[in-house]
Amino acid sequence: MVSFSKLFTAALVAASAAASSSKRGAAYNDASLVRTLANSKSGSMSWSYNWDMKKNGNMPSGVEFVPMLWGTDSVDDWDSAVKTALKGGSKHILGFNEPDNASQANIGASKAATLYKKYITPYGDSAKLVSPAITSSTQSGEGISWFKSFMNDCKSCNISAMAVHWYGGSFAQLESYMKEAIEAASKYDIDEVWLTEFALDSDTNGITDESTAKTFLEKSIEWMDSHPKVGRYAYFYTANNYLLTSGSVNALGKVYVS
Repeated sequence: MVSFSKLFTAALVAASAAASSSKRGAAYNDASLVRTLANSKSGSMSWSYNWDMKKNGNMPSGVEFVPMLWGTDSVDDWDSAVKTALKGGSKHILGFNEPDNASQANIGASKAATLYKKYITPYGDSAKLVSPAITSSTQSGEGISWFKSFMNDCKSCNISAMAVHWYGGSFAQLESYMKEAIEAASKYDIDEVWLTEFALDSDTNGITDESTAKTFLEKSIEWMDSHPKVGRYAYFYTANNYLLTSGSVNALGKVYVS
């Protein structure tokens, strides 16, 4: 017969495992705000990234920093930085930031595949590799169209997850886009999609209507937490006027870590 104390201990271990396996992450520029947000509810977040290869500050206990090779201007310091990140506990590596966007990394799919193989694939034995993060554009040569072209040239890149961004007008649009991304990923035997930036169009420069943002975030979190193909997600973003106000977690931030 199993004692109550053993059952209670097992329940605590299970609860701890569930908390630490949270899909939720922090997209940030200021590491101190990640600590503020994550520490407001223990186990609420499992990972973070800052569009950079260096974390530029300490992460809370249990929060993995994921380095990113942002674009072609970042390659000089890459090997040293990613090795430091891996030694520090990073278990994943993110590819380029919006290479399909002329105002961001702006890299053609074929060139991106060549660069990915050179700079990121060599670390496939040390970390799980994530694809470049694409936009939700539906224009030819952008978004999922770009991803497919990239993957056709990068089938041997050892990619474990697809990274996407989404901005739009409603949760229904987000859900539709994510289903399309999941389907695209599956065609390349990728079982996991990461949504590494998402928000309503109206909130890209700060939250405009708290009630609308809260409803959207609640629906999004519930859907993504329950979908087995959504590996991780990060709301845009962990900063003042978004998930925090004057350095403190605001009402929207409380929804995010709930």
